Amino acid sequence: MNHHPLRANLAAVIATAIAAPLAPAPVMAGAGWPDQPRDGVVSPDNCRAVGIELGDMRPGTASPVRVGPAYAPPPPPPPPPSAPPPPVAPAAHVAELRVSGSRVPAAESAYVVGPSLARPVERPPSGVLRDTERYPDAPPNPVRRVADEPVSTFSIDVDTASYSNVRRFIDEGRLPPADAVRVEEMINYFDYGYERPRSASEPFAITTAVAASPWAEGRQIVHVALQGYELPESQRRPLNLTFMVDVSGSMQSPDKLDLAKRSMNLIIDRLRPQDRVAVTYYASDVGTAVGPTPGDQKLKLRCAVEALNSGGSTAGAQGMVNAYRQAEAAFGRDKVNRILMFTDGDFNVGVTEDQRLEDYVAAKRETGIYLSVYGYGRGNYQDARMQAIAQAGNGTAAYVDNLGEARRLFGPAFDRGAFPIADDVKIQVEFNPARVSEYRLVGYETRMLNEEDFANDRVDAGEVGSGASVTALYEITPVGGPSQVPDRRYDQNRIGTGGGDPNGEVGFVQVRYKLPGERDSRLMQRVVSNNGAGRVSAQPPESTRWALAVAAFGQKLRNDPWIAAGYGWDDILAQAQGARGEDPYGERADFVQLVRAARDMETQARP
Repeated sequence: MNHHPLRANLAAVIATAIAAPLAPAPVMAGAGWPDQPRDGVVSPDNCRAVGIELGDMRPGTASPVRVGPAYAPPPPPPPPPSAPPPPVAPAAHVAELRVSGSRVPAAESAYVVGPSLARPVERPPSGVLRDTERYPDAPPNPVRRVADEPVSTFSIDVDTASYSNVRRFIDEGRLPPADAVRVEEMINYFDYGYERPRSASEPFAITTAVAASPWAEGRQIVHVALQGYELPESQRRPLNLTFMVDVSGSMQSPDKLDLAKRSMNLIIDRLRPQDRVAVTYYASDVGTAVGPTPGDQKLKLRCAVEALNSGGSTAGAQGMVNAYRQAEAAFGRDKVNRILMFTDGDFNVGVTEDQRLEDYVAAKRETGIYLSVYGYGRGNYQDARMQAIAQAGNGTAAYVDNLGEARRLFGPAFDRGAFPIADDVKIQVEFNPARVSEYRLVGYETRMLNEEDFANDRVDAGEVGSGASVTALYEITPVGGPSQVPDRRYDQNRIGTGGGDPNGEVGFVQVRYKLPGERDSRLMQRVVSNNGAGRVSAQPPESTRWALAVAAFGQKLRNDPWIAAGYGWDDILAQAQGARGEDPYGERADFVQLVRAARDMETQARP
């Protein structure tokens, strides 16, 4: 990542302003715990022995976190030298920062730095919680003429939040709102068994295929996939993790804070002695349950997690500042420095504007501290905010709807998000106008980039972790096929009849990425071709057939206009049943049940 003094200085200004309205609560933790490795059963006596008082452990207790006697953590190491921040005028405007090619629309078009951030804290009115869930407004990608726009560029996305959130809606007996369905996150939820790369220096293997479109006769699907290198244990750097836990009143339900605690314990299970974890919290107050603690002090970490109770408002911005302070206290260039945020995303005290929070996290990203977001609960789940923050923080966004999903995310698959193999990963596909007349990218609406962004190493893009894969599907219209865009009036504006070599290329795939810690990107390239003047295999690979089933399901849920009217739920079921494969963990079988459940529901109007 390039170091941007403007962003670093901006982070300092924002941190000061964000922290001003609400003074952080004293840092809380125990002192005098043993130095030897220790784990065991969490109980008041065992936790007291490591310096943490659990207090009232009755179920349903809703009180602010208070963990042990106050202590002062060691001061953080001095920051790297940088130019002093420029003076900021009271109403100065800072240009919008590009993050992953897009941002969630904000209410304000400009970000103001100055006294407006340091306003008095507004306490939310008490009352019954309303359904205030919010999702990014992302209409499906349009069909594009190759003659006009032959190149498609986007930032990769390995998030899976949409799939588990869609499952939550269907399990509750209702179809999800269209904006809650991000097709690429549903596709990328699954393991496709792609060919694996052989070295960390070239961390991706590229797989391509061309298949007939199952939902649109006469059109085809170009399947592009990246499989990431899986780091052996010896190459996994020490972790410097900070748990940033929402303990506000809105988290007081079994599917929120209780499930988040179980998630954190799954992470603690996987810690090594060289890893460090701090546990911070935020509600009406903010504080630290335990500072950076070695990974073999598992009992102390479990006690700090168990002591968290919910109650009060949600000062998320102040909690964010405190979490970054803890991450900086144990920061190391040779470590993986990451904040893990556990929340329903509902900030209602202090600074709450998405754009301000996003810019703060983007500026902190330049220091080498990334941020991932894990969402919980229903009714006030703020998906739009969580997507924006995770993208700005070079992290992942996931939604935890049940304990099974927690075990999937925080078990062995946790390594995919914990240990990065590449930063700023971008994909660019150039289509051959002799073979392709039109195309559309299925999904990735919030990740689109301009063509010139591909080679610009200052434009941020997504991160890929150890062993993770990325799948993208393009629907294309072969030259001479059923065009989706009406012909133009004037001859010089019309698409030619095409033709060319029947063995010619369909397209050209390029991938740019940076190895962790490097400033300059590297380039990989791959030709996409299918022989026989556009003919495709009658039986494409299983991975392609499964990706098509998931893509069809997501588009059907969104009611996308590109799905043929006659293509229904039973067609999706048949597509999925024919590509289930071995399915050792039952994830594909669960998907088939989701499709059946959606089919059996009555179509609901979406306001």
